[in-house]
Amino acid sequence: MATTDNPSRRAWRTAVLGGMASYMDAATIVGTGTALVLYKQQLGLTPWMIGAASSILTLGLAVGALLGGRLGDLLGRRRVFTYDLVVFLAGLALLAFAADPWMIFVGVGVTGLAMGADIPTSLALVAEEAPKGRRARLVAFSQVLWSCGGLAAYLIGFLVSGLGATGARIIYLHVLVVAAVVLVLRQRLRESEEWVRERDRQRQAPTGGSVSRGSVSRGSVSRGSVSRGDSLRRLASGPLLGAVIGLGLFYAIGNLVANTFGQFQTFLFTEVAGAEVSTATLVGLLAYPLGFGTVLIFMKFVDGPARMTLYTLGVLIMAAGAAIPLIAGVNTVTLIILKFCITIGAGFAGEVIFKVWAQEFFPTLIRGTAQGIAIAFTRFVAAGFALVTPAIADSSPRALMGVLLSAVLIAAVIGWAWIFPMRRRALAAEQAASAEQAAAPEEATR
Repeated sequence: MATTDNPSRRAWRTAVLGGMASYMDAATIVGTGTALVLYKQQLGLTPWMIGAASSILTLGLAVGALLGGRLGDLLGRRRVFTYDLVVFLAGLALLAFAADPWMIFVGVGVTGLAMGADIPTSLALVAEEAPKGRRARLVAFSQVLWSCGGLAAYLIGFLVSGLGATGARIIYLHVLVVAAVVLVLRQRLRESEEWVRERDRQRQAPTGGSVSRGSVSRGSVSRGSVSRGDSLRRLASGPLLGAVIGLGLFYAIGNLVANTFGQFQTFLFTEVAGAEVSTATLVGLLAYPLGFGTVLIFMKFVDGPARMTLYTLGVLIMAAGAAIPLIAGVNTVTLIILKFCITIGAGFAGEVIFKVWAQEFFPTLIRGTAQGIAIAFTRFVAAGFALVTPAIADSSPRALMGVLLSAVLIAAVIGWAWIFPMRRRALAAEQAASAEQAAAPEEATR
């Protein structure tokens, strides 16, 4: 039977179902931040145990990204993000029905491992199925879904904030139901045509590893396809190594702000500022419409020359937000301002621009691997910081704000002085390669 599916519709369906990895990632991280506080009394969780659970979740995301990105390059995008959702459901079940602290620790580890594997694989599929000239827009759409996941977690957290452990179970059951539905719907997605084409070319290449100059993956920083036995060697040298290191440092340092508020917003409001759980979740709900607006603006302009202007604006907004509690002290009002600034600024200069850059720098058969390395490094850094965040916040809230402000500024320097010039050089090389390919047929006919 002939299909009436058109490429644009198929690309958007892939963007939605692939981008749901970001929804579930946000819902899990943000939901866990509230759920651990709600589980605190019944399960006897101490601040250090809450910090350890958050750290284990982040470590799981790191290891999962490292393994999942590589497996996605070797086995295919579709196969990996089908199996990892089954594991994800098992971890969520442990969290939803936790009766002892060990179930929390195992649950967050398994859940993080599975979701970490899903993210680089899903983003690669979205990028590879996107129409020409719309790749960045469709990848950025995943951040809209990330916002939806965080919003849903805050809304549910707000509604169940007075239910104690029962509220925590409802938070995790929400993510479990969503993951089950996504698992079913993803069965309709096809494998990435770009990945299949490059895999077939790799199989036909000689073992020695020659590189064909006539095959350039869209948006990659280097020319040529990856031949057999060559992929990891290319990733460990030359401009690709610089791209991995630059993106890893940018994401790891810049993500500390969003990750800290994603995991510890409820803790900061309740334990540091003395507010109620309902206040923390309500602030999250009120901030998210601003985040939606900024990401939608970013989507509109991300494929054009205004990208770095918006990035700079986002950096300035986040820096101002972190400076206010550092100067005026950490209280409910300054935390609210910081939350709003993070939400707006991150829509231009946070995780969303990392996702876009990560699709543009690497050839197809190492795209997932490269992303997995950068994401894993970021999560390892975040996990280490999460382990001590509650203790730092408890002993010196202003010191925590100072660290967050420094992270924003350092990441901004990396973005402007390292990644942007590297991307500009890559575009110039890509244009030269395209011109060379266009001229080749003319020379052949002479």
